[in-house]
Amino acid sequence: MAEVGPLKLEKSLELFEQAKGLIPGGTLGIRRPYNFVEGEYPIFFDSGKGGRVTDVDGNEYIDFLCAYGPVILGYREEEIDDAVIAQVRDKGFCFSLTQSHQNALAAKLRELIPCAEMSIFVKTGSDAMTLAVRLARAHTGRTGVLRCGYHGWHDWCVEVKGGIPEKLYEDVREFHYNDLAGLEKLLAEHGNDTAAITLTPFGHPLAAPMQEPKPGFLEGVRALADKHGVVLVFDEVRTGFRISMGGAQEYYGVTPDLGCFGKAMANGYAISAVCGRADIMKKAEKEVFVSSTFFPNSDGYVAALKTVEILERDNVLAAVWDKGRRLMNSLRDAVSNTAVGAELTGIPPMFFITFKKDEAKLYRKRRTAFYTQLVRRGVFMQPYHHGYVCYRHTREDLAQAVAAAREALGAAGE
Repeated sequence: MAEVGPLKLEKSLELFEQAKGLIPGGTLGIRRPYNFVEGEYPIFFDSGKGGRVTDVDGNEYIDFLCAYGPVILGYREEEIDDAVIAQVRDKGFCFSLTQSHQNALAAKLRELIPCAEMSIFVKTGSDAMTLAVRLARAHTGRTGVLRCGYHGWHDWCVEVKGGIPEKLYEDVREFHYNDLAGLEKLLAEHGNDTAAITLTPFGHPLAAPMQEPKPGFLEGVRALADKHGVVLVFDEVRTGFRISMGGAQEYYGVTPDLGCFGKAMANGYAISAVCGRADIMKKAEKEVFVSSTFFPNSDGYVAALKTVEILERDNVLAAVWDKGRRLMNSLRDAVSNTAVGAELTGIPPMFFITFKKDEAKLYRKRRTAFYTQLVRRGVFMQPYHHGYVCYRHTREDLAQAVAAAREALGAAGE
């Protein structure tokens, strides 16, 4: 195996030292350096095009993180950017009143998404999930939430509790994906005060193998929600417009009461949506307050409408699934031919290479070695977060990624 040395990251590290004096920690959240491999990964990107990104030191990578999911087509999609630029230049995008793109996008979502009788548009996945819980509480007159999966950074659901009074999340209880019995037990105890069940319909836990629903799991969750009069909320922020045009609810054939969408819906522009049953959504007419200076900004609406148009016109998701199948088949072969405890999970549009935990905790060393060698070979993935396939990933990109993964797996066993 050819030896590959560390990347040159001087400018990235210099900018990070500067940033630490300006911004707490230099950068926030999941983009912090310790969520990658410190000293091996860049901290600042400069540009992106298609399925590749370039950092501030000029290193180019095949990007399988896709901005943590929004990039479904590719970076700098001219057709989308041109539509947004025309809107901004010719008509403007931030006004005291709403522009007509709101209606066009809501009508399109109703056409595509099984649960989408009505829609409310916000900016982020966290916004959407928090609004969905507020609607559910208003609809049921209850306070409890049973949650499964990551739903954002707001007070009711964030895992890190610093600065949040306990009373703001004391009615939120966790259950585990594919554990229908555990959910049933929680409902037996708390069902009379439970407003919402929130879950990611495809299991993508942080730093752990991904899970598809076991036969009957989603159907069982739906039945339990109905039995106890609870609003079922699917967090489709990652799965929407990636697994299928109608999200995981369309793909798996189970319709929630509310669904939250974002990320791939606008190929990187900031917009998200809560979609759902009209009787629940109408709580926002008077009982539930929803407002922001920037929620009606039409740049995101225009980007979403153009993204959805391209996804449909060019049959993009079929191509993404095909690319993902070929990538995963090759990666599965690479993983099976090594004895380092690597594990490939996921579905073609969303995949993850993790390392099985062992008593000696060698998995940590192997994970670090694998992702170090991977990024040195120009493949950008995250050790603690799953990857994505986008439309602009080429055959050459996929072949290079597989070759890099084979060598990185070999290095992980040394």
